[in-house]
Amino acid sequence: MAPPSDPTKPSIPISYPITDLETLISRSYFDSFHYPFNVSSVPLPAASVVTTLRRRILVCHDFKGGYNDDKWVQGGSNAGAYAFWHWYLMDVFVYFSHYLVTLPPPGWINAAHTHGVKVLGTFLTEWEKGREICKTFLSTTESAITYAERLVELADRLGFDGWLLNIEVPLHPRQIPILKQFIDHLTQTMHRVVPGSLVIWYDCVTIDGKLAYQNQLNKKNKPFFDICDGIFCNYRWKKNYPKDSGAVAGDRRFDVYMGIDVWGRGTYGGGKWNTKVGLDALKKDDVSAAIFGPGWVYETQQGPDFQTAQNRWWYIVEKSWEVLQSYPNMLPFYSNFNQGHGYQYSIGGFRVANSPWNNMACQGFQAILDCKESSQSSVQVFINLEDGSYIGGGSITCKGRLGINDFFSTRLFLGKLVLEQPISLTYHVKSDANSLMGLVLSFSPNPNGIKKVLLLPESMLPTCQLTTKYDRIILTKKGTHQDLSSASDWIQYDSDIMMDGHTMTEIGLLCYLKKPAEANTTLTNKATDRSPYVASLGLIRLQISGQSIEFPSADSWIIQGENISWSSNDEGIRAVSLKITWKLKAGSSQAFAAYNIFVQKVSSDMNIQDCNMDGSAEFLAATKAGIYYVSALEVPSGVTNLNFFIQICAIDGTFQDLRKSPTYPLEVEGR
Repeated sequence: MAPPSDPTKPSIPISYPITDLETLISRSYFDSFHYPFNVSSVPLPAASVVTTLRRRILVCHDFKGGYNDDKWVQGGSNAGAYAFWHWYLMDVFVYFSHYLVTLPPPGWINAAHTHGVKVLGTFLTEWEKGREICKTFLSTTESAITYAERLVELADRLGFDGWLLNIEVPLHPRQIPILKQFIDHLTQTMHRVVPGSLVIWYDCVTIDGKLAYQNQLNKKNKPFFDICDGIFCNYRWKKNYPKDSGAVAGDRRFDVYMGIDVWGRGTYGGGKWNTKVGLDALKKDDVSAAIFGPGWVYETQQGPDFQTAQNRWWYIVEKSWEVLQSYPNMLPFYSNFNQGHGYQYSIGGFRVANSPWNNMACQGFQAILDCKESSQSSVQVFINLEDGSYIGGGSITCKGRLGINDFFSTRLFLGKLVLEQPISLTYHVKSDANSLMGLVLSFSPNPNGIKKVLLLPESMLPTCQLTTKYDRIILTKKGTHQDLSSASDWIQYDSDIMMDGHTMTEIGLLCYLKKPAEANTTLTNKATDRSPYVASLGLIRLQISGQSIEFPSADSWIIQGENISWSSNDEGIRAVSLKITWKLKAGSSQAFAAYNIFVQKVSSDMNIQDCNMDGSAEFLAATKAGIYYVSALEVPSGVTNLNFFIQICAIDGTFQDLRKSPTYPLEVEGR
């Protein structure tokens, strides 16, 4: 993908790479109109800054050359765009493409950081052009250091966590000392500027300047390993190479990332659906793994469909290495199970858009689904992108058939949440008349022996003897909705939990049917018969009891419009484009995680102040940034004013009343 012909000109914001040294050294990227839209808005959690002392998994993106649907930083219209949501199975994510400087799009950074995963860009030289680039940037020590500092600045200002270095060309021996100074300076400066950052060396050129893949850590590439944070070994390793590499690394064995090419191509075990073979070998020898090209599932159209195939492939990784990321681990914790794509968009149970969309920045915490327990049920659990969600584009749906004495359970999250004071838990459910859904909370052992707590909706106890398996049963109460429509089918359940001194280790779902006497339709009492079951979970929230986030008043925000331009099409319909930015006049906005953008088109016969959700306000987009570009918004004849509303969304999943949200008014030109 080539950069925009004139990156300073206002246009729909995109992510793009830096393709030449001149652009890198001149810092002209920061003069681009697109730059502020590419700044990530989700920082790496403090708990994830320190690199874990265990085996790790690095995932290298490599999908169709990079910058496809994900280049549209404000989102696109392809609900089937490539993405993944199995962040809990990795520690490091590398955005890779075959350009000089690959800058990760902010959607990937935001989604990864949400789950505690570090993100690296790529600095790559290859082929004859790469040799010429190396002649320039490795011409002197001063030159190499300057380019290293440019890379540090890019990572720092865009909000990602380091670099994969891929010098895939032969070098002259006199360039090697300068290359080592480049690596060392880049690594040390990254550590100083971006705490927890990583610089990873790819196994290609050797210490004598030859382009010779070693497929292991040895004396020919260890001098590079010694001055950075790790090595990504090429994927054609043999059975003994991981063990030998670990021995060479000594107490840094976890910094050795042995490559596995999902496409195969000579990789140990064959990759593809046999990726577990390589992973099992690395687990046995206690070194880290670098998975290259998981987009193979999408690009080769593995059946029966991408969602199913992708989940199946990543389950292979989980079976080998188990779950690596744990959440919740801090409060407040909230998830709407949004995968960052869908065919509709909802806010508070009200559908505000009915068209396909994709935006990875919108990903919420992803559930770690695992149907580990069932009593003769035929229930399936899946992310439902088709039906109306509670917030975003998806929900967790359990659907199938259950007997009156049956139940179905599935894991949602694996956490490490230490409870030091009472917490409140809220969840939103939509179901048919006879299907019920509860939550199961698991706690680490303690002197009182309480390990599992069951939360059930009001007095709707299961008919089966399942309740005897739990140490405590809490009956939840129906809460007050923050719905935008009284017709919402979602029911909110609230409960307070006091488990001070305990550690919450798991959150799960429990599905069961109403007792026949409570059901709205006739259910059989025969244990062998089954009835339809369908219920969806749209949101879950945990926070300290009694605490809530207060939204600043509309006049607490500075909201501005820039780069305003008007145009007309061949039919004479007017359109406007503009950049809108917003920030608090004082204080921090860390408590606010996202923003919904609406526009109200006001005609002469309307009250400009009359904004409600009866259709007069049109949903434009959701964003996690404090900036949005409105592109060619059509303005019908008779419209005299436009009101752009920025609806503030808090980190606990609540959102501001649209009528109280900050507004940018714009008078229609030439009306």
